[in-house]
Amino acid sequence: MKQMIIVGGGAAGMMTAIHAAENYKVVLLEKNDKLGKKLFITGKGRCNLTNACDSETFLRNVMSNPKFLYSAIDAYSPQAVMESFESWGLKLKVERGNRVFPASDHSSDVIRTLEQEMKRRGVEVRLSAHVTAVSPVYGSAMKNIDDASDPQNRITGWKVRLSGGSTLQADVVVLATGGISYPGTGASGEGVEFLKSLDLAVRPFQPSLVPFRSDIRLCKPMMGLSLKNVEASVYRLSKPKKPVFKEFGEMLFTHFGVSGPLILSASGLLQKYFTPEGSPKEALELRIDWKPALSAEQLDQRILRDFENAKNKTANHAVEGLLPRLAIPVVLTVARIPAEKRVHDITQEDRRRLVETLKAFQLPVEGLRGFDEAIISAGGLSVKEVDPRTMEVKRFPGLRVTGEMLDLDALTGGFNLQIAWCTARLAAQ
Repeated sequence: MKQMIIVGGGAAGMMTAIHAAENYKVVLLEKNDKLGKKLFITGKGRCNLTNACDSETFLRNVMSNPKFLYSAIDAYSPQAVMESFESWGLKLKVERGNRVFPASDHSSDVIRTLEQEMKRRGVEVRLSAHVTAVSPVYGSAMKNIDDASDPQNRITGWKVRLSGGSTLQADVVVLATGGISYPGTGASGEGVEFLKSLDLAVRPFQPSLVPFRSDIRLCKPMMGLSLKNVEASVYRLSKPKKPVFKEFGEMLFTHFGVSGPLILSASGLLQKYFTPEGSPKEALELRIDWKPALSAEQLDQRILRDFENAKNKTANHAVEGLLPRLAIPVVLTVARIPAEKRVHDITQEDRRRLVETLKAFQLPVEGLRGFDEAIISAGGLSVKEVDPRTMEVKRFPGLRVTGEMLDLDALTGGFNLQIAWCTARLAAQ
């Protein structure tokens, strides 16, 4: 039986091992002392393991190179992934937005299910096994591991060097070391360094699905304020007439800027406007419409009604029905309306500025937060280097790459783990 070594014991690595055990003698190497460390914190510890959507919807939610995944999603659809987990004994549930979670709400149950299935299929797991190098074996026999002068110049296998100096050999090596988001889980990008040593094209990793840094003078006073049913737009100040991002949903103010589903989606969809370090390549501005259901004229009429019922009150009390408490002093300051100004003294011009502020609350996008807060790393091995039917590197037979190491990433909702599962399924063939 042929041998396969899998480097990385996260979602993609474990799924590869499970399916590969049908045809290979599999050894999985994980540098941590336990498997699935990043999987454990996914979905705030609940593990949104896929999305119960059709293939077309899945591909629409993939931000980078969705066409590359045609074969993968056909081979292992979200429904097939769900069937696999349920057949392995994990009960699932589907929540809002077709997000799929373990019924227990514990990500540890997902990891335990994968571990048990690997054990049942005879996968050898080695923990605290830190791989330092991966290299091809040339020649007509694998024993000639250091002879690259074979006239056939043919790759016959692969060797994997461990930190202690020992080496392992296999017919196939699958790299599943992930990206560099959440470095506390051990993510360090060493797998990509292996790829670079083989002169393969790699797009630098950058944080994605990550909060924005913005003006703390405006954001910090509203720290912890969650907004629902607002519209967020991002504009290039060099071309301010048309937004490069515009969506409706939820967001959150923090001590450093803004976060929440709307902002995370924006960071993923606007990757090309940021450097790998997360700095904007040009001036960007976030505009928040606090009342998207109302036109400017309708909002002005709403404010007039509120003011009519609060003629003798101060401005900060008159807008209590319009804005959350934490937002009132900030919005009034931006609108240049003194908080203690009496309603009967508020002018039409004051009201116009208040409406403008509420319909387009402006915040500079100063950059992205770091990898320690990024849900995923965008970037990785160029998909042009990889056969989409097998996840094998075209120029290096027997070397396969899965999951976040590939230049593939998607929006939140279980789509990124689905990428891990379906690329792993092909790599296991």
